[in-house]
Amino acid sequence: MAVRKFKPVTPGQRNKVISTFEEITTNKPQKSLLEPLKSTGGRNNTGQMTVRYLGGGHKKMYRIIDFLRDKDDCTATVLTIEYDPNRSARIALVQYTDGEKRYIIAPKDLKVGQVIASGSGVAPEVGNCLPLSEIPVGTIVHNIELRPGQGAAMARSAGTFAQLAAREGTHAVLRLPSGETRMVLVSCRATVGQVSNADHNLESHGKAGRKRWLGKRPHNRGVVMNPVDHPMGGGEGRASGGHPRSRKGLPAKGYKTRNPKAQSNKFIIERRKK
Repeated sequence: MAVRKFKPVTPGQRNKVISTFEEITTNKPQKSLLEPLKSTGGRNNTGQMTVRYLGGGHKKMYRIIDFLRDKDDCTATVLTIEYDPNRSARIALVQYTDGEKRYIIAPKDLKVGQVIASGSGVAPEVGNCLPLSEIPVGTIVHNIELRPGQGAAMARSAGTFAQLAAREGTHAVLRLPSGETRMVLVSCRATVGQVSNADHNLESHGKAGRKRWLGKRPHNRGVVMNPVDHPMGGGEGRASGGHPRSRKGLPAKGYKTRNPKAQSNKFIIERRKK
């Protein structure tokens, strides 16, 4: 999972850095696991723009991902490693012994032909999904549930992982990708290993057109707008200073938005690093 840099034959290739896609084994997705994905262009049901700077982009289908990993009665064999336009990580098509096929988030070093399993009593090997109570302390995990049976909620994007730091009674202590340390019930499931495509953060689009293919339109800064359009707009020349805010006036950069009365605060041992 490496990246390739281009010779600047054209202006758009001067700063272009993209994945080599060497781990991808097929370019044809499983039709039974596809769903239509409607592009909104940032408009609501009345056609009004509610989110700015969205629109266009390539047509794509949604891949139905198995975040629950609740098929415990049989093992599965990895058929393909595929590209997913809806997420930064790679996905793997697996086929269970009863013939059912599902997509899962592909962990790093998962190979075609490898056999994986889920459930209690499964070996803590890469790609296997099991409760936190059965995973050895110090193991790297991803696709972590916050509540038992909810499905994977944490550490799902490319290259991310959490480390199982300790177990205390009914809770496991996890060190998350953000630097936060929090407790999760030991009955919650997690998948062993790191998420694939760890070099995703090294990629560079190289030109504005690649951003348009992803459905992103040109983004205007608040400071270049007029006072009627943005709290940071107006002034003579390149006016700076003032407090950074959103268009609605909510402070940005350093303003705490987390509810101090949130029920989940008691599970957070150490907040993420600034």
